[in-house]
Amino acid sequence: MKVLVDTCVWSQVLRHKKPDQELENKLKDLVKDGRVVIIGPIRQELLSGIANESQFESLKEHLSCFEDITLTPHHFIKAAEFSNICRKKGVQGSTTDFLICSTAYLENTDIFTTDLDFKNYKNYLPIKLF
Repeated sequence: MKVLVDTCVWSQVLRHKKPDQELENKLKDLVKDGRVVIIGPIRQELLSGIANESQFESLKEHLSCFEDITLTPHHFIKAAEFSNICRKKGVQGSTTDFLICSTAYLENTDIFTTDLDFKNYKNYLPIKLF
């Protein structure tokens, strides 16, 4: 099964001088197995704020190796539905978080994240966490 890797995991592994070793190993295993997928908003979050042009180009090149899920109106509509479901239950979240949830649901992928908000979403949404 493919795994949609959230920004927080990428950031922890790529940007920290001493990344969490367990997290890094899990990501490496997923990469080796060809299971990693990405969406445009995650790619944008990762590339935003990199002032050094050569670092930007290097990361852009590395990220281009991963399968990109093309988002359609269905992904955005489902994200809005998921947001509304959670909001009715008193659970707030970002538009990107709900887009990740909707994409994972519609594309039948797991979500690899360290963001604890996703555990709250899972209480009300049919998502699978890696």
